[in-house]
Amino acid sequence: MEDEQEPPLQPRKQTQGRVLLQTVCAAGIGGTFQFGYNLSIINAPTAHIQEFTNQTWQVRTGQPPPDHLILVTWSLIVSLYPLGGLFGALLAGPLAVVLGRKKSLLVNNVFVVAAAILFGFSHRAGSFEMIMLGRLLVGVSAGVSMSIQPMYLGESAPKEFRGAVAMTSAIFTALGIVMGQVVGLRELLGGRQSWPLLLASCLVPGVLQLASLPLLPESPRYLLIDRGDTEACLAALQRLRGTQDLAAELAELEEERAACQGLRAWRPWELFQDRTLRRQVVSLVVLASAMELCGNDSVYAYASSVFGEAGVPREKVQYAIIGTGCCELLTACISCMVIERAGRRVLLIGGYCLMTCWGSIFTVALCLQSSFAWMPYLAMSCIFAFILSFGIGPAGVTGILATELFDQMARPAAYMVCGALMWTMLFLVGLGFPFMMEGLSYFLYVPFLVVCVCGALYTGFFLPETKGKTFLEISEELHRLNFPGQSPGPMWRAPKVTQSTEL
Repeated sequence: MEDEQEPPLQPRKQTQGRVLLQTVCAAGIGGTFQFGYNLSIINAPTAHIQEFTNQTWQVRTGQPPPDHLILVTWSLIVSLYPLGGLFGALLAGPLAVVLGRKKSLLVNNVFVVAAAILFGFSHRAGSFEMIMLGRLLVGVSAGVSMSIQPMYLGESAPKEFRGAVAMTSAIFTALGIVMGQVVGLRELLGGRQSWPLLLASCLVPGVLQLASLPLLPESPRYLLIDRGDTEACLAALQRLRGTQDLAAELAELEEERAACQGLRAWRPWELFQDRTLRRQVVSLVVLASAMELCGNDSVYAYASSVFGEAGVPREKVQYAIIGTGCCELLTACISCMVIERAGRRVLLIGGYCLMTCWGSIFTVALCLQSSFAWMPYLAMSCIFAFILSFGIGPAGVTGILATELFDQMARPAAYMVCGALMWTMLFLVGLGFPFMMEGLSYFLYVPFLVVCVCGALYTGFFLPETKGKTFLEISEELHRLNFPGQSPGPMWRAPKVTQSTEL
């Protein structure tokens, strides 16, 4: 009898894995992939867009532009992306509550389509303002997707794979960075005439998501807890889990639903006012800030000059930079495979400690690069090692925190806070980095190293491990940490209203 029952189990596992994988890919290709892609493709056409701005101004006014105009315009084109991301992060919470996780990702592609049209026709229309508006819109799209994608995947995955599935957000970010670097090569779309197509190519992943995501299920947690639709929740679980026994998972969902009964979604500012969320909010603020202030994005900005100092020919630097993106992609994939064994804390502490080590060696190498001929090569090696260390933990684990540390009612607001913090920090680092380079010179990375040390120490002393635990178990542990010595109490507290999804 055992032999007769065994064959059906394999198709069940295959069905479960296939639908979950399809969900991950469909959410990622139009989600964090877009963030990484649009972050990196803007580097290749820098000179061409500045030249276009110069020519456009001369055609309009009949005279050369002022010296500062080109620099200011380019700075706006770059900085409007994180500014749009901030708007998108603030928009993500209401969208996730009102439309649901899946529909929010689909509607989000409206911004991508509008931006691609603006990019594609900007040269023909002779308008650099269209490029600026397009960058703002793709930023809004990235801000929405970076908050909703990990929320959607974290709620859809079984607890034993939740960390690995949520880590795919980092994989798609790194994949987007690499693809943007590759497509931006001079031999492809990085040439003088093709840069509008390069910027407009963000339409392709958006179309792929619009074609695939509607065929996949909504978050079961959202359907049951927020919408109260038991049948739709069961149907989504059956598609995601196959035909396996769902009784235990349904019981957990029903228990969480009962705890949330009569409660409304939290507003972002309310997270800071309630003592029951003290540990969660502090962890989110500290670690989300640390991820953006640890210096990884600045390493990318510094890479070109370091590669030049190491003797890499100028025309070959673009290929070396692709190697940095591949490093982050590689470690994101490795972390995805080991996170459920190693745990969140180990990856975060290990990542920040290694970044501190390599960043310190990098600083020494910069100081001594004129004294020893081999120092530039050591500095170049440290760049790859630093990015590899970032990909081990901070790049992916940080995005899981808002999913695992907050309950269903607080999760959208938590992602709004996390997204707003991350995009604000990204904007400030991009704005202040040139001044830091000028003021600190070879000691540029010392402030970033302090952040890495603080991130490792906070994780080691204050962040609880969430590996393999249900959301209810995590909430009970956090309650004990917030109220030491007290017995576990109800974990979801908020003012009662008639609709549980009102934001």
